[in-house]
Amino acid sequence: MWRLVRDNALAACFLLLFLLSLAGQSVAGTAAYNEDQVAEGGSPVTWLQYVTSSTFAVDVAENWQSEYLQFFLYILITVWLIQRGSPESKKRGEEGLESDAEQKVGRFAGAGSPAWAAADGWRRTLFSHSLGLAMGLIFLLSWLAQSVAGLAAYDEERLARLEDPVGWGGYVMSAEFWNRTLQNWQSEFLAVASMVLLAIFLRERGSPQSKKVGDPHSATASSG
Repeated sequence: MWRLVRDNALAACFLLLFLLSLAGQSVAGTAAYNEDQVAEGGSPVTWLQYVTSSTFAVDVAENWQSEYLQFFLYILITVWLIQRGSPESKKRGEEGLESDAEQKVGRFAGAGSPAWAAADGWRRTLFSHSLGLAMGLIFLLSWLAQSVAGLAAYDEERLARLEDPVGWGGYVMSAEFWNRTLQNWQSEFLAVASMVLLAIFLRERGSPQSKKVGDPHSATASSG
């Protein structure tokens, strides 16, 4: 059991942090929502009513979609673009999909390689891009969930102001939708750019996301 925990400690740690953060958001969100309700002359809601509401759903989904968009784009862009001196980048000259020998696919697959890495045709192609496809699919699904939940919350606010509800197409073209979406995207892109650039000159000893403390600033694709 201890070996299982140790071997999966990184994923388990972040999943636990995710659950704790989500729980905290639900409690704080309920309190904030009820403050608004009381200020507007409405009745407060229970925690269960809040976490099953469109308001909570859109707040969660809009963060999820921006995170998965970040990973999706980063996975694809780093195939072709490099940053000299960053451990987050390939070395110069290694841009692109690389050779079958470098990627250990087809006849270059080893005894422990996944079966689809050694296969021919669509299976190898699909497996070769499965991580990006998975991240892209999760992004699209969470973006769709955000748009549906956001529409419900938006129409609820409009009805409270005695305004007509809008359709899904009208909502995803609205300033409200893109204001919520772009404020998340810009923070994700800034965070990635900061990590790429700061990791050139700064170090975190022992972290695989950092170069070794003694590596030159110009060293690329090295990790500690």
